[in-house]
Amino acid sequence: MRRYIARGTAPLTAMRVILTALMLPLFAAAQQPGHVPRIAYLGFNHPTSASEPTPFLDAFRDGLRERGWVEGHTIAIEWRWAEGSLERFATLVTDLVRLPVAVLVVPNVATAQIAQQATHTIPIVVVRGGALLEAGLVASLARPGGNITGVHTRAYEIVAKQLELLKQAAPGVTQVGVLGGPSWARLPPLEEVARALEMELHFFQVRDPSAFDSIFAAMTTAHAHALLVLGDPFFDPHLAQVAALAAQHQMPSICIARWYVTAGCLMSYGVSYLDVGQRIAAYVDKILRGATPADLPVEQPMKFELVINLKTAQVLGLTIPPTLLFQADEVIR
Repeated sequence: MRRYIARGTAPLTAMRVILTALMLPLFAAAQQPGHVPRIAYLGFNHPTSASEPTPFLDAFRDGLRERGWVEGHTIAIEWRWAEGSLERFATLVTDLVRLPVAVLVVPNVATAQIAQQATHTIPIVVVRGGALLEAGLVASLARPGGNITGVHTRAYEIVAKQLELLKQAAPGVTQVGVLGGPSWARLPPLEEVARALEMELHFFQVRDPSAFDSIFAAMTTAHAHALLVLGDPFFDPHLAQVAALAAQHQMPSICIARWYVTAGCLMSYGVSYLDVGQRIAAYVDKILRGATPADLPVEQPMKFELVINLKTAQVLGLTIPPTLLFQADEVIR
């Protein structure tokens, strides 16, 4: 749209020149880096560069942009990656607190605990806050009461649904290996859900990528016929390896997000990370405009996705029931 400026009289023009001269120092000051809000995004280990496209980060950036926060112009973002180490994550948090930053965005409950040890004043927004209340990080979901808020991913309900979907895909499965990462804390007892599905669960935790082979061997020894991978950013750089080992051991697998399935896992069921990215951007926006985490309710995601990989099903010799395919948000062929 073109803007048309009416020509004024000479005195008016002179007044505009004077006003412009007076305002220039203010504009210059506003452009100084110290006057642009600075936030920090701390990834656990993936991607290695903030420029790499991921659905969540794209949605997060878009959400900020839609609210007037353009990286490099109206907001500065400090991108940090812990390279799969909680110890490195703690070091990064300490450095960012010293900068300082206006908001810390962290991936999950374990990293939120580390962040809160470093600061009780800087707001912390948690992307996957599955047990914020149980961990004592918030007083309640409705009124967190401290410096932490975020999205509560209802991990127990999601895992229960994943087991149901796994049973639909592979009705004969009775023994399931449950794989957790370094920051995994055991979920509330799932034995009742498993018993109703005529399943028995075997829990395994991996802290080092070099242990994947031995853990899958242990699952085989335990007669696990299927695999459930708990949501943990530790797994992100190793998805292809996990998918390959599951296929090698003829284990139908269900995971937390679409990118697991594109790496070769059989299915994923979990929250829509496009939706979560937008929600995290909304939290950051509200905090930068004066809201406090203590008064921002922990939200529960409303959008969930089921993705199925038919290529993997073919490798496993599985025929996915049409009723399950009908439920899927996406089928990879």
